[in-house]
Amino acid sequence: MTEWLERLLHVESSVELWWVIFGFAAQAMFTARFLVQWIASERARDSVMPVAFWYFSLAGGVMLLAYALYRADPVFVLGQALGVVIYSRNLWLIRDKRRRDV
Repeated sequence: MTEWLERLLHVESSVELWWVIFGFAAQAMFTARFLVQWIASERARDSVMPVAFWYFSLAGGVMLLAYALYRADPVFVLGQALGVVIYSRNLWLIRDKRRRDV
């Protein structure tokens, strides 16, 4: 059953197939952040960046970084690694602000 899928996705083994499936899941996670941001902005009638945006960014970024490392793509690795640092820093700043506001 997976032979046609392997041909379609240009992979040569079931391990590669699972990594491609993981890559698609990572991209879906990463894309979900835009949906969260769009819905929050529409509800507020203003541009809003909800905390969930940063969690989806971090989860998708880490997953895409793992995929990029597997694929050994230095451009993709660098781009995702930088993003993971930025998403983590934003979550850290949000956490610190919430602690100060309590």
